[in-house]
Amino acid sequence: MGSILAKLDLSDTGACGSFNFRRTARAVTRFYDEALQDTGIRSTQFAILVGIAKSQPVSIGALGSVLVIDSTTLTRSLRLLKKDGLVAVSERSTMRQRFLSITSKGERILARALPVWRKTHNRFVASLGSHHWLDLRSELERLAHSTMDLDASSAKTHAPTSTAH
Repeated sequence: MGSILAKLDLSDTGACGSFNFRRTARAVTRFYDEALQDTGIRSTQFAILVGIAKSQPVSIGALGSVLVIDSTTLTRSLRLLKKDGLVAVSERSTMRQRFLSITSKGERILARALPVWRKTHNRFVASLGSHHWLDLRSELERLAHSTMDLDASSAKTHAPTSTAH
């Protein structure tokens, strides 16, 4: 019996952008999550709370765009934050949007988490070197935008075309 796996060329798969970014993201997320553990929130929740706090009330769509989170994942995360009493979600507005704001309990949690995050972030930056971190952060921003551009152009390329009869 011949194995399909034996015939596959798996060379260069370790260079996969998705694999390498996700592995790095998991390691960095774990570092921040462990530090924030005593605050009662995870680093992903911290990022969402900060995103809301910076421009509340903010529409769910706008927050998703800023954080580059798909609506399903964001909705699931918001459901947990709302259940824990950290976030308030408005009823749908006339434009069918819902808006987010942080509750007073959410403000207290964010106030407790912020110094922990700052200390953790300072350790993270110090381990890389601040100049290297600034360069890397700039490059990550550029990569995020270029990947979103690729995604948008791919969507246009694969969009069904209508034909007039």
